[in-house]
Amino acid sequence: MAKGRKDEGWTEAKRLCRLSADDIAKAKALGMSPKSLIKNIPSKSQRWKTPVREWIRDLYETKFGDRPVRPPSSPTTGRSPEKNSTKAAPVEADAPTRSFKREYLPDSEKSCRW
Repeated sequence: MAKGRKDEGWTEAKRLCRLSADDIAKAKALGMSPKSLIKNIPSKSQRWKTPVREWIRDLYETKFGDRPVRPPSSPTTGRSPEKNSTKAAPVEADAPTRSFKREYLPDSEKSCRW
C-alpha cells in the first residue's frame, strides 16, 4: 500500500508541475521528493523563479552533465537492464595496467617500499 501512495505523489507532482517522465526520472536521480517539487512551484509574485521543469533540468545538468538518465530498474530482478546482459565490456588495448610490486632497497637500508 505504501508504494501506491508514493506513486500518487509522483503523479500529482507530474500533473501540477507539468513534468514529463524524463523530468520525473531526473528528479528521482537528484533525490528529490514529490512534495519538494510541488513546494517549489513559483507563484505569480515569484517571477524570478524558474519553472520546476527547467529547475530540475538545470540541476541535473549541473550535477551529472549531459549524461542521459539511467533506465529504471526491472521490477522482476531489481537490476537495471544493462546489468542483465551477459556481454562483457570491451577492454581498451591502450589502457594502462596497474601492478603493485615491492621495491626492495639495497641491503644497507634493510627496509621495503611499496
